[in-house]
Parts: sequence; structure tokens; C-alpha cells
Amino acid sequence: MEPVENQRKDQNELLVFLAKHLVTGLVLGGAVLGLILWLDVGGLRTLIWQSSSRGLAIFMLMLVFATTFGGLATAAGMVRLFGQSGQK
Repeated sequence: MEPVENQRKDQNELLVFLAKHLVTGLVLGGAVLGLILWLDVGGLRTLIWQSSSRGLAIFMLMLVFATTFGGLATAAGMVRLFGQSGQK
């Protein structure tokens, strides 16, 4: 293979690696949010269900949890990846 093809292959592998971590974080964030709502922590579920803007409240919570956990999982994957390559 030519150097450009090797570089593209490496970039594609890195993007797939990061995408897997992002999806893992999104799923984990959704699960944590679901657990918080299911357990009605702090009366949050009750408050949302009594609101006239249920959809907006759920959407905003999902967005915050997805962003936080997705970013955290992606960053953890990067740290793990560069930590491994730095030890070689």
C-alpha cells in the first residue's frame, strides 16, 4: 500500500474507534437518565409528568446526558488509545 492509503486506513480505524466509544457513552447516558427517571430521584419524574412541556423537558435531559456521557466515553477512549501508544 501507498503511504496515503495507509494514512486513510489509520484515520478510518481511529474514527470507528471513537464512534464506538461515543455510542457506548450515548447508551450509558440514556440508561442513567432512564434509571433516574424510573427511581424518581428528587421527584424529577413526578415534576416532569405534571408539566405541560413533558416532551421538551425529556428532550433537554436527553441532550444533556447524551452530550456529557458521549463526550466522557470518547475522551476516555482517546486517553486509553494514546496511553497505550505512548508506552510502546
